Amino acid sequence: MQLTFASYNIHRCIGRDGRRDPDRIIKVLNEFDADVIALQEVETYPGGDRDFLARLSEKTGMRVIPGPTLRREYYRYGNAILTRARVNAIRRIDLSLLEREPRGALLVDLEWDGTPVEVLATHLGLWPLERRFQTQQILELLALEDRSPAALLGDINEWFSWGRPLRWLHGHFGRPPSPATFPSGFPILALDRIWFRPRKCLNSITRHRSPLSALASDHLPLLATVTLPAEGLPSVVEEPV
Repeated sequence: MQLTFASYNIHRCIGRDGRRDPDRIIKVLNEFDADVIALQEVETYPGGDRDFLARLSEKTGMRVIPGPTLRREYYRYGNAILTRARVNAIRRIDLSLLEREPRGALLVDLEWDGTPVEVLATHLGLWPLERRFQTQQILELLALEDRSPAALLGDINEWFSWGRPLRWLHGHFGRPPSPATFPSGFPILALDRIWFRPRKCLNSITRHRSPLSALASDHLPLLATVTLPAEGLPSVVEEPV
């Protein structure tokens, strides 16, 4: 069974032209039609006309799982996952450090035809020490279920290929291709990443570059195709959301 995973920093739906256009982001998502999509810098105002997550669900036909890192009474900001798979459990993990911008990870247990996959979506911090701390936390989470297929998707914010967070993550998952996705008009940096375990199940990683995606955000979407292993489904424990 071949699936497509995607990671996309949508920059609060603000494009390179300085215009906020949520519908433009939705059109980009529908261009590549992935099975699981991790979004970063998601801004939404729940319950009204500016409820971006509700619009996402309506326009894509996918289940939307919010993972806000910043909450106000009428405002949410942070991560989200879109998926067509069965969702068995959802966990929201705080990765914030000291007085830095709040950061978090969204860990979701998905299932396709009896095959479980852990999906962890995140957006790491700008400070090197912050990213090291957050990467160690992520690896501890994934090590708890190190026999299950797992995907890590997100904006890792690591500018240097020799940085410790990347070396640690490559050590756990193997080293996948890393096309440049930032800035979207002329991408030179591989800030957005996708890893999959087992590494042999990862078929390809490409960036989605179209006239619309080059304009809609300051990042390009990153796509990965994966062939899931045929494994039985372990017992599942539902956790409160």
